[in-house]
Amino acid sequence: MLEMNDKIKIFKALGNETRFLIFKNIFTGGYACSIDESKPSDDIIAQATCVTTIAEHFNFSLPTISRHLKELKDAKIIIMTKKSNKIFIEEPNPEIIKELSLCFTELADNYNNIFQFDNTKK
Repeated sequence: MLEMNDKIKIFKALGNETRFLIFKNIFTGGYACSIDESKPSDDIIAQATCVTTIAEHFNFSLPTISRHLKELKDAKIIIMTKKSNKIFIEEPNPEIIKELSLCFTELADNYNNIFQFDNTKK
């Protein structure tokens, strides 16, 4: 269960346009990385997206993109792995995405319950 501070960290991370676009593209599979065909398809590093591939889509330096990715990682909405001198983005964190979805569903349900309750008084 996400604590309030965790949710705030996620919303702050996604509140930046560049980070939101990076996350959206990771979430929708919008980045194509050169996958090592000699590795088995279950080798996560062979199938992951490298930071340089993401940086190619933006007008920022590699260190700037790395800082944006660190924010997303620190908010726990993406999973990253470092291997040797390369950093790979494996995937969005599905558990966090599910929890955020439940959070919004709960907010909407609470709003609807309050709104319906207030309408019955009139």
